[in-house]
Amino acid sequence: MSDGEEHRGGCLCGDIRYAIGTPVSPGALCHCVSCRRASGAPAVAWVTVREVAFRLEKGTPEEYRSSPQVRRGFCRRCGTPLTYRHEGHPGFVDVTVASLDEPAALAPADHVWTEDRIAWMEHLDDLPEYPRTRVS
Repeated sequence: MSDGEEHRGGCLCGDIRYAIGTPVSPGALCHCVSCRRASGAPAVAWVTVREVAFRLEKGTPEEYRSSPQVRRGFCRRCGTPLTYRHEGHPGFVDVTVASLDEPAALAPADHVWTEDRIAWMEHLDDLPEYPRTRVS
């Protein structure tokens, strides 16, 4: 990896560690049904890097073919979603922003697949906020 910028990340249990170089475009928050089901979350933040700018430093993710052209990488021990590869976009890999050690460094720039967005996701800014748990 030689493109200057580098970010590191990994899974919850620590079995998988990786490094990525400079993203090829700003990240996106994906609302598609496939991402939601693969993560168990209402949306997933992704950033795209060139395949050559993605380096495994520890472990090897398990891969699941979630659709005919898509392989999703995850930790086989803890289940953390890590990567997305689409055969229609060879040479690129999407990485889950939340699996980065410093996810704030690569904030999403837009939303994609909003036609699949869960309706209540549009109004979350109106909800009360708590620094930690709402239980006192």
